[in-house]
Amino acid sequence: MMLSAVRAAARRSLASNQRASTSFPPPPSSHGRRSLSSSLSSSSSSLSSSSPSQSSSPSHPPRRTPPSLSSSSRRQYATTSHPMMRPTVAPRMPVKTVHVPTMGDSITEGTIVDIPVAPGDYVREDDVVVVLETDKVSVDVRAAESGKVVEILGEVDDVVEVGSALYRLDTDVEAPEGGGGGGGGGAGSAADVPHATSPPPVVAAVASAPTPPPPKKAAPPPPPLPAMEFVTTSLGNRPERRSKMSRMRQRVAARLKESQNTAAMLTTFQEVDMGNFMEMRHRHKDEFAKKHGVKLGFMSVFVKACTAALREVPAINAYIDDENKEIVYRDYCDISVAVASPNGLVVPVLRNTEYMTFADVERTIALFGQKAKDGTLALDDMAGGTFTISNGGVFGSLMGTPIINQPQSAILGMHATKMRAVVDEKGNVVARPMMYLALTYDHRLIDGREGVTFLKSVADKITDPGRLVFDI
Repeated sequence: MMLSAVRAAARRSLASNQRASTSFPPPPSSHGRRSLSSSLSSSSSSLSSSSPSQSSSPSHPPRRTPPSLSSSSRRQYATTSHPMMRPTVAPRMPVKTVHVPTMGDSITEGTIVDIPVAPGDYVREDDVVVVLETDKVSVDVRAAESGKVVEILGEVDDVVEVGSALYRLDTDVEAPEGGGGGGGGGAGSAADVPHATSPPPVVAAVASAPTPPPPKKAAPPPPPLPAMEFVTTSLGNRPERRSKMSRMRQRVAARLKESQNTAAMLTTFQEVDMGNFMEMRHRHKDEFAKKHGVKLGFMSVFVKACTAALREVPAINAYIDDENKEIVYRDYCDISVAVASPNGLVVPVLRNTEYMTFADVERTIALFGQKAKDGTLALDDMAGGTFTISNGGVFGSLMGTPIINQPQSAILGMHATKMRAVVDEKGNVVARPMMYLALTYDHRLIDGREGVTFLKSVADKITDPGRLVFDI
């Protein structure tokens, strides 16, 4: 009976230890183990002394020590189970919507003529995203910061208003050329790196996958060609080609017709002897170019002559305020100079010509010409103007009647210089380089006397350039 009781006690102790090992309790203390061992030893000794025949009985199975978690496993279990220790993802920055910029006081809309990028393309700061054509110039809408183009909110030939949404840009995307993000260094155990958090299995699998190479940026599509339609007649092969009017051409047409419908235009003519100025120019052009770094042309002397004449006849420099029924006289001279460009005629403005020298005029006109050729003229370059000079002579025009550039009141037309037979002061017939000048003015404001006086003053100053030197 004694032996059976000891065995039953041992089995209960073993079952208890097995249940404890399942819930991972701390292992029994050494004191507890010694107590249990002593109890079993004393029981066995008493049993052996009372029943010597049972000393060779089989030994009990060894007690299983409950497993314990390592320090690294406990840290991993704690960090993944506690909600405050789980890895979080930073909130994504919102996608920015870029609007049509302000393009001038009188411009309220523009037409999309080119979209050099496509949705999904990565653009850097100052890259052109959309090209708009206004009534006066083309405007490049550039990216204010780097990012990926999410959506273009328009198509070519769409008319967009100032302030309307134009495209959407995700600025939270890294440049493809910059390579992948911080992929981390070599692998190590959790015990080697304190406070390290193990990513979830799905995140770990994605992070361990090789980073695909960034997609190559597709070349921007070429600008679309104007839509063309061939119309054949019944008289055989007589094709016609149609092309859509650009926004600038539409605006020029509308303004010219508006000028004809508004002003009472009258043109007066005068011929001018260019011989004295051409001789003076020939003597000093090399030294002028060497000192000022720009060629001496005809336009500078006409600008200075017109500026002096405008101050003599203030009505030519004024305009009519139709809304308030007033005449506005301006005490400054801003002369517009018509310049040909690939997109049509543009008219940049020389500011305060009364303070400009011949060299200042030539340098500014050369700069405007280069900008017109490159298509980089800004709206501020063409805003305003009190008087306009148009030089049709560079194209071989002998004579013409220019149209007033509203709201100005007059415009001077220069023409080609031709050798013609004239009678000099002594009655001799001589060949002289002559140019016809044409002044178109608004007869509502400018009387014939004022118009002729102005044009005669300009012609006198060109014929005798000394008048400009001595201000007479």
